[in-house]
Amino acid sequence: MKITLRIQRFDPETDLEPHFEEYPVDAEGTDRILDALMDVKQNLDGSLAVRRSCAHGVCGSDAMRINGKEALACKTLVRDVADADGAVVTLEPLRHLPLQRDLMVEQEAFFERYRAAKPYLINAEPVAERERIQSQEERKAFDEPTSCILCASCYSACPIFDETPTYLGPAAIVQAARFNFDSRDRGFGARLPELDRPDGVWACLNHFECTRVCPRGIKVTRNINLTKQKIQKKV
Repeated sequence: MKITLRIQRFDPETDLEPHFEEYPVDAEGTDRILDALMDVKQNLDGSLAVRRSCAHGVCGSDAMRINGKEALACKTLVRDVADADGAVVTLEPLRHLPLQRDLMVEQEAFFERYRAAKPYLINAEPVAERERIQSQEERKAFDEPTSCILCASCYSACPIFDETPTYLGPAAIVQAARFNFDSRDRGFGARLPELDRPDGVWACLNHFECTRVCPRGIKVTRNINLTKQKIQKKV
């Protein structure tokens, strides 16, 4: 089938504002949008800027907005977004992050929030033997957040940033939850100052957009609400 990729373009050296350009490509319904993008870059316009790495839904680098919804280009099939020959598929960069070029955004603000959540095990207690033992139930308590690939899809989809640009963000809170609910961790108090503030977990109003777009199926909003409950019990 023939489809048209309508891609947002922006070159900071030549453009004052982003604009759209259209590229006709031949694609099978089972092809991925990433395949179509690479066809454009390799055969139609080598100047197209787009991030990609593993191309298997693990690295998260090719997250973008596809027909207005955040998704990974490597996990989105053509048939999922183009229902007929001649369909137009619109590709835009993630929101709430500064635009670098074309489909690429500057990610420092996203990872600054990630680092602020202290996403690592904190425990200064001596280890009894060779390791800290957990039961299967204890491991299950934080299993879901371990799937996060830091693609920033939830960050882009979250409407809270429109009103509260300093919001810690869903991905950072999920990373905090991964350790806050780990029975081996003792770092909840250290993470509390970033979490327990108006632009921390309390800024979330349960829109569930983060959960809807997560390519790993993480119940992001649930983890944010569980974190709120943990804070309330602590305080």
